[in-house]
Order: sequence, then structure tokens, then C-alpha cells
Amino acid sequence: MRGGLGALPLVLALAGASSFVLLAVAMATDFWYIIDASRLEAAGNGTAALSSHSGLWRTCRLRNKCYPLINPFWHGNANITDSHRQLLSLVTLTGICVYIAYSAAAFEEAVCLLRSKDVLVEIDIRFGWSLALVWISFVAEVLTGAAFLLAARVVGLKRRCEQAL
Repeated sequence: MRGGLGALPLVLALAGASSFVLLAVAMATDFWYIIDASRLEAAGNGTAALSSHSGLWRTCRLRNKCYPLINPFWHGNANITDSHRQLLSLVTLTGICVYIAYSAAAFEEAVCLLRSKDVLVEIDIRFGWSLALVWISFVAEVLTGAAFLLAARVVGLKRRCEQAL
């Protein structure tokens, strides 16, 4: 018996694989959070490098080197099992979600505390293309999963109809 879905499983498998690739690229890049202070740097004779971009694993200043964020796996003598690594990864991703949720609120609070928007108007804080890749990956993964479930349901219904005959 043939399901009659044609090339749909192949297309869905390619969509799922490309979603995974997008997620891997997003996690490896350093453009999740971008602080652009080039206007402020230009006004202050360009001596202070305030602009930066951050990823999950490091922060990069535009004129200086990148420096890593805290890495719990770097200790050579640390006794960390695979389950501990998975738990730490889950905690890291949860922390990233909280960070994204409250970063705009923190910026607004900074504006209120300084009571002057003169300096903060010159600074552009935004999310970068790495975060956009993660959202595209997430949507593609959800749509791929839903399409696979729907295709399985259609094949199951066709089998029941054929068996009933």
C-alpha cells in the first residue's frame, strides 16, 4: 500500500534539516544583542569603544578582541557528566530567554534613572540577526512537525479506509 504523499516527506525532512542548520549557525554566532554607540563615539573624539555585539558564548567590542562569557565546561579537572551538561545547557537557554524578556525593561529603567535621554538617544540597542535565525528555525521546526503529524494522520486514515473495504 502506498500513502500517496509523494515528495512531501522529503521536503519536510529538508525543512527540518535546514531548521537545525539555522539553529546551529545562530548559536555559534555573536550577533544576538547589538549595542551601536557609533554616534556617541564620534561625538567624543572616538577614543572610547562603546559599541559591541554579544552572542551566547562571548561578547565582542568592535575595536577590541572578543572575550568569552562564563563557560562552565572549561575546567579540565571538573567532573561534569553528560546529564550535568544537558542540565547546564537548559539553564543557559532559560537564562537567555529571561535576558531577552527583560532587556528592554532594563533599558527603560536606565533611562528613568538617568533622567536624561541625551546620552541614551545616541545609543542604539537592538537584537541581531542571530536571534532572527533562531526564530526562523523555531517556526520551521514547528511547521515541519505539524506537517509530519498531519501527513501521518492522512496515511492512517487512508489505511483504515482501505482496510474497511
